[in-house]
Amino acid sequence: MKFRRIFIALSVVFFGANIALMWILAGSGNLAFYITEGVVFLSMLLLFFFYGKIIKSFDTIANGIDLLREQDFSSRLSPVGQHEADRIVDMFNRIMAQLKEERLHVREQNHFMDLLIAASPMGIVIFDSKGCVSMCNGAAAKFLGCSSVDALVGRPVEDSGSALGRVVARMPYGGVETMRLSDSMIYRCSRLSFMDKGYAHQFVMIEKLTTEVMKAERKAYEKVIRMIAHEVNNSMAGVNSMLDSVSAAVEDIGDDDLLELIKVCEQRCMSMSRFITSFAAVVKIPDAVLCVCDLNECVGAAKVLLESMCGLRDVKLHMELCEEEVPVMLDRVLMEQALINMVKNSTESLVSGGDVTIVTSASPPTLAVIDNGPGISDEVENKLFSPFFSTKPDGQGIGLLFISDVLNKHKCTFSLRTGDDGLTRFSVIFPR
Repeated sequence: MKFRRIFIALSVVFFGANIALMWILAGSGNLAFYITEGVVFLSMLLLFFFYGKIIKSFDTIANGIDLLREQDFSSRLSPVGQHEADRIVDMFNRIMAQLKEERLHVREQNHFMDLLIAASPMGIVIFDSKGCVSMCNGAAAKFLGCSSVDALVGRPVEDSGSALGRVVARMPYGGVETMRLSDSMIYRCSRLSFMDKGYAHQFVMIEKLTTEVMKAERKAYEKVIRMIAHEVNNSMAGVNSMLDSVSAAVEDIGDDDLLELIKVCEQRCMSMSRFITSFAAVVKIPDAVLCVCDLNECVGAAKVLLESMCGLRDVKLHMELCEEEVPVMLDRVLMEQALINMVKNSTESLVSGGDVTIVTSASPPTLAVIDNGPGISDEVENKLFSPFFSTKPDGQGIGLLFISDVLNKHKCTFSLRTGDDGLTRFSVIFPR
C-alpha cells in the first residue's frame, strides 16, 4: 500500500507537470508541443508498465506478509506475471504449505497427548510459574482426593488437603520419591520439567504402586511367617513334650520349686506359640463374602463388646450413628473384627482415660473411629501400614496390617491421621 501511494503521488505530479507544459505550448503550434505530447504518452505507458512489474509485485508480497501475520496458512498468492516476483510467490506458497502441515502435525500431536494424559492411570500435574496447578488429569485429581480436575486447577497442590499433596509440594526439582501414606497407599512421584515457549514448566508424575508393592510384601512375609511358624511350632512341640516328661518325674520327687520353674517354661512356650500363631493368622484372612448390610446395625451389634474393651482401660465409648440407614456391601464377620481392632488401637493410644467416638454417615457411606489421644506424628503417619511396624513397645505390628487387608478386600478408601483439631481419626469410606 505504501508503494502504491508513492506511485500515485508521483504519477499525479508527473502528469500535472506535463499537462501544464502542454497547456502553455498548446497555442504555439510548433514542434515542441508535439514532442511534449509524445513524451506524455510514452510516460503514461512507462508508468503503467512500472506498476505492472514493480508495484503489483510489492502489493503481492505485502499481502503475503499480512497472511503470515494473521497465521492464515491455507491461503496462497497468485502469480503476477513477472519472473523474479513469481519465484518469490512460488517459494512463499511452498513455505505456507509446509507451515500448514507443521501446524496440523502439532495439533494432532497435542490432541494425542491430551487424550493420552487424560486416559493415563498415572497422575500428571503441571505447574505454572507461580507454583499453582495449571493442568492435571483425572488420575491425579483422584490421588489428591479432589472430586474433579477443576477443583485443583489454579490452586497450589497442597490446598488439596491430602497427605500426597503436601508431599508433592515439598518435593525438590529432579527428585524421585516412593512413599507410603497414612491411607496405606504407596506412590512413586517424579518432579521434572519441560520447555514451552522458551520457559521451563515443572510437572509431577504420580504412579500408584499400592497393589504391586502389597502383593510383593504379602508374598514375602507369607513365606517368612510360614517358615518361622513351622520351625517354632515343631521346636515348641518337642520342648513341651520333654517338659511334660520332666514335670511328671519332678512330681514324683516332690520338688515344688523345680516344678514351678518347669510350669513357667511351659507357659513361655505356649506364649511363643500364640505369638507365632497371631502372625500366621494374618496371612490366612479369608476372602470377603459381601452382602448388603446396614452399617449402623453392624456397628451396634459390636457395642457391648466394644464397651467392655474400653471399660478395661477406663475409656468412654460414644456412638454417633447416622439417623438413616447406611446400606453398604460388606462381610459382617471381617468388618466387625476390623472395627474391634480400630477401637483397640484407639484405646491403647490413650494413656489413661479419654474418649473414643464411633461415627457413621450416609453420604458418602463412612465409618470413623475418633480418639482424643496424643496423636500421630508426621514421621509415624507414613509408616503406619508398613508390615509389622508398631509404635508400642510390645506391639507386633499386625493389627493395622489386618485392618488394611480387610478394608482393601471391601475396596474401601481409608486413612489414619491426626487432624488440626488434635483428634485422631480412622476414616473409612465405602464404595457406593
